[in-house]
Amino acid sequence: MLTPEPNIVCVDCGGRCHLLTIEGPWYPGDIVAYRCEDCRDRWDLVLPDDEPDEPEAEFS
Repeated sequence: MLTPEPNIVCVDCGGRCHLLTIEGPWYPGDIVAYRCEDCRDRWDLVLPDDEPDEPEAEFS
């Protein structure tokens, strides 16, 4: 289970974006929405896997 950040920085204007999706639980692959308080843009982000990718196999 994941917990998204309550605020992120807006890529467009540098303002503060607030989490709109307030109900959890959240899992990798879920989409959470943010709205910027300055430019009012909306950002929908996909939550990442909580485990790192497996290293690729090396062949000799």
